[in-house]
Amino acid sequence: MAELPDLELPDDPKLAGNITHFARALRRAGLPIGPGRVIDAIHAVEAAGFTEKRDFYWTLHACFVNRPEHRRVFAQLFRLYWRDPRYLEHMMAAMLPAVRGVQEERAAQAGEKRAAEALLDGAEAPDREEEEEGADEDTLVEVDASLTMSPTERLRTLDFEQMSVAEMAAAKRMLARLSLPVKPMPSRRAVGAPRGRIDAAKTLRSALRRGGEMGRLSYKRPRLRYPNLVVLCDISGSMSQYSRVILHFLHAVSNARGAGWARVHAFTFGTRLTNITRHLATRDVDAALAAAGAEAQDWEGGTRIGACLETFNRDWSRRVMGQGAVVLLITDGLDRDGAENLQKQMERLHLTARRVIWLNPLLRWDGFAAKAAGIRAMLPHVDSFRAGHSIASLEELAAVISRPEDQGEKARLLAEAEAPPP
Repeated sequence: MAELPDLELPDDPKLAGNITHFARALRRAGLPIGPGRVIDAIHAVEAAGFTEKRDFYWTLHACFVNRPEHRRVFAQLFRLYWRDPRYLEHMMAAMLPAVRGVQEERAAQAGEKRAAEALLDGAEAPDREEEEEGADEDTLVEVDASLTMSPTERLRTLDFEQMSVAEMAAAKRMLARLSLPVKPMPSRRAVGAPRGRIDAAKTLRSALRRGGEMGRLSYKRPRLRYPNLVVLCDISGSMSQYSRVILHFLHAVSNARGAGWARVHAFTFGTRLTNITRHLATRDVDAALAAAGAEAQDWEGGTRIGACLETFNRDWSRRVMGQGAVVLLITDGLDRDGAENLQKQMERLHLTARRVIWLNPLLRWDGFAAKAAGIRAMLPHVDSFRAGHSIASLEELAAVISRPEDQGEKARLLAEAEAPPP
């Protein structure tokens, strides 16, 4: 078998063993890989042969990856395992801040922490206090922990993109317990009440039963009803990790009893619009999201927000937007199409909804400004503009979703966008 010219193999020269160990790392990172797939991968590499690193990558990718959300973790682990020494230092820095390497203070990028955790298999940073020679064992070290965060509090504020496999699992358990309560709205229909407006018709009917004698007055009040929740979730490449976690949260909302919403309608969009409402009705969250992922074929693809909103306004708006629906728009606003159509469709969406709330993960950055054309086109046509990158941001959404006066960061960003340049 010819050698691979561009690929430096790990220390063990046995390719089958290396592929097996690589599969184990992928399994620790969350990919569902069993012995059958490992055998298939070995046979596939043997049949495909070695031409260049790209061919080897896609051969293993075809055997080990069957879900869009696993592509990024596979790519990170491939570069780690098949010997990119500089990238290994980046991973060590992401997992072990005390290990000497490049960019130790940088934040781990998407999937890096999970990939490093799987490959390093529970390695821990060395305790430098214990390794110091000549340290005084009787020395008492006092630590002031008054301003430190508990693990739960840290998890609440941690960015979804920076979570490890264990942290993501814990975050999903926390999201499953969250609710998104909404206050009911008065309708035009009336219901009997001990106090309120006089019900003239009921009062006269009661008097006719007594020969025209009016004994007492009847009262009525507006019947209360709950609005629909319509979710439009961006699943493009830049939003895939956030969308996946938020859909996990929306599954809990749609299956919660007594949460207040009449119905929860969910749509995903990237390059096209997909209705996944019926999949969220499945009680098992893993089965629900797997079915939704199979239905939406544009995961981690491009972004055409304007075209997808046009499809929604034309085909779905009249079906799901009645009776004062609240729209939850989850996207970063980075559209590759023109801003003119996007602005027109956002205006139409805003006119048909009771409220439009925009969750944008980019708000996690302190220096965020409405500079992109898509963001500037969308911002005037939303009622509230909030962050959506952590559990804490979703808890804040649950607290303010029924407050019509809440605007989030909309007013500040509009003022900055309209201010003349210095």
